[in-house]
Amino acid sequence: MSRRDFLLDSMAMGGLATSLGLTASSAAWASNLQAPEDEVVRIGYLPITDATVLLVAHEQGFFAEEGLKSEPPTLIRGWSPLVEGFAAGKFNLVHLLKPIPIWMRYNNGFPVKIMSWAHLNGSGLVVGRHTEVESFADLGGKQVAVPYWYSMHNIVLQMGLRHAGLTPVIKAQGDTLAPDEVNLQILPPPDMPASLAARKIDAFIVAEPFNAAGEMLAGGKMLRFTGDIWRNHPCCVVCMNEQQVNAKPAWTQKVMNAIVKAQDYAQQNKREVAHMLSRDGAGYLPMPAAVVERSMTHYDDDSYATPDAIQHADWGSGRIDFQPWPFPSATRLIVEELQHTLVGGDTSFLQDLDPDFVVDDLVDYRFVKAAMEHHTGWQQAPGFNADNPFAREEVIKL
Repeated sequence: MSRRDFLLDSMAMGGLATSLGLTASSAAWASNLQAPEDEVVRIGYLPITDATVLLVAHEQGFFAEEGLKSEPPTLIRGWSPLVEGFAAGKFNLVHLLKPIPIWMRYNNGFPVKIMSWAHLNGSGLVVGRHTEVESFADLGGKQVAVPYWYSMHNIVLQMGLRHAGLTPVIKAQGDTLAPDEVNLQILPPPDMPASLAARKIDAFIVAEPFNAAGEMLAGGKMLRFTGDIWRNHPCCVVCMNEQQVNAKPAWTQKVMNAIVKAQDYAQQNKREVAHMLSRDGAGYLPMPAAVVERSMTHYDDDSYATPDAIQHADWGSGRIDFQPWPFPSATRLIVEELQHTLVGGDTSFLQDLDPDFVVDDLVDYRFVKAAMEHHTGWQQAPGFNADNPFAREEVIKL
């Protein structure tokens, strides 16, 4: 393992403040890491469809329509360097896997705020054809890659493993595994398809378009879509620094107006957006248009009958969907699930974390709700309930 890989893995396991030479307190972050004073939107993103609304807001000129200047978004290859760049003030608008802000705020003392959801669903568990895996129960003794310990992918994967009677473990790749153990490792999303094709791993769970790439370019097969396990679940969320939010509320509102516009545009124009994101379009993602289009539009029950990757077609979900509202019920469930999800590093901060406190403290509902009140279209997303649009019951069926 290189020194850089060691630092990034250590950061993923809980050492963000240490890696930047700070103590884990809000005061340390405030006094040592200062974002530029201007109001330019600076986006950092991973090359995955989770970043869609940030990229659409820039590319379609929605920030400009709000009177904001936005720099060309910066592509980052892994979650740890994106977190580091955001924490250091290089970026003021990012998408993060929803559990990451929980870890950043309550383990590292960083003043991150979730401002909205970035998308619904949009992830899956892909297995290599060399494995002959047809269900979660067949993953015993296998090597499975996750993009980050604090990820929806890790949470949903372990839900499925526990339901199948399997035990997730974190061991060196060459260590012996019991038949009921599944070894987990962190792997950057862009590295997953190639590692699967080379049989260095047996499966991976990640965001699109790397599942579609696993299918089309690495000979993998979709075992289960995560949105078919947890109905219309969040995955990535739109995040900002709380200090900037409080200091510049008018600027923040303009940013969120653009994000809500982008949510509607992406939901209504998935095929067009897929081409724009791809290397055949504006080049935000390194995948060809055919792969990105599959990752955003191909959700056909007959195509995924063996293995049975879509068991709840009646839910009416898409492979990926877009709506901005950060439902409190999902945040509460994520905190509860994290408290018994295996992750690397010290998890003591999770044990006394009150889910109801996190629901109110971590998420800023003001700006996204104001934007939603002025812009229609988000009502077209799956699961919309006109009688109670800002609350829902979480549905999980393994």
